[in-house]
Amino acid sequence: MTRYWLTTALALTLATGAAAQEVTLRFQHFVSPNSANPAHFIEPWAEKVEKESGGRIKVEIYPFMQLGGTAPEQYDLIVDGVIDGGWVIPGYQAGRFPETEVLELPFMVTKSAEEASVAAWTFTQKYLTDDFADVHLIAAHMHGRGLIHMKGDAPETVDDLQGKKLRGPSRPATLLLEKLGAVPIGMPVPQFPEALSKGVLDGGVITWEMSPSLKLDELTDSHTDVAGDKSLYNLFFIWGMNKDVYDSLPDDLKAVIDANSGLETSAWAGRAHDTGDAEGRAVMEAAGNQIATLSEEETAHIRELGDEVIDEWIADMDAKGLPGRQLVDDARAMVAAAASGN
Repeated sequence: MTRYWLTTALALTLATGAAAQEVTLRFQHFVSPNSANPAHFIEPWAEKVEKESGGRIKVEIYPFMQLGGTAPEQYDLIVDGVIDGGWVIPGYQAGRFPETEVLELPFMVTKSAEEASVAAWTFTQKYLTDDFADVHLIAAHMHGRGLIHMKGDAPETVDDLQGKKLRGPSRPATLLLEKLGAVPIGMPVPQFPEALSKGVLDGGVITWEMSPSLKLDELTDSHTDVAGDKSLYNLFFIWGMNKDVYDSLPDDLKAVIDANSGLETSAWAGRAHDTGDAEGRAVMEAAGNQIATLSEEETAHIRELGDEVIDEWIADMDAKGLPGRQLVDDARAMVAAAASGN
């Protein structure tokens, strides 16, 4: 009888162990773990998934591309299964995901990353599911307001940007910088500090929240925003995982991932940037750097140049067989809806 009960207990233990499948997911990003998105979204997201799975899912987060590859290669690293998931800037592969650029156009989104991210998820569901069909999409989001960070005094007019070598993160951003008379140099964010320190750049455009981790309090002297409630530019991101890895999960663990995906998760990613923007600005102020906002008149001038970028972008999309004007109109409507809370 004792042997029977021992055998039965062992069988139950084995059955329970088989049901309680352990899964380790390796996600990767390309910035400091102390920057806003990793600190306020990626790491908390991983902890939430682990907790809600009862410990059956373990999420390992690797910063600085520690699992290999470069930031522009991140999407393909996920598709090919080199990593289980990661943070992607589709714009780092110019031309591959052209429709994502609409949300990156000048003055397209508000300065609230949360609002912009709600619009990003809504836009993604309408237009981009085919573009990202090779991965399992968890979130689509935007960062906060884009600023001009420069060595020397803050620009007061567009003329002050003439000939300045400025880093741009995406095709729309570099198109706008070119309209402003600057010399745009496209590069991923990890290369920005070294390019500044070596004098390759006079400055660049990026957010408040990334400024401390890039040491812009030391490498630049001024930080300039545009007037009004719309961002000079923005950047589109996705947080996704390998499709086969997601599909291989048991249904109850898929449900945990699903519960931490979608509109609310995208908004959460945006809020992380808003939090980081406040923190980053405080660091730049504490360093004694110049904090400036362009005048309403000069901002209006830049918006006119931005409209030229948008018109040319629409023509480019039309030439590719994509509905350029409809993409812009729908993006604007989604941004307005997110800003109004609808």
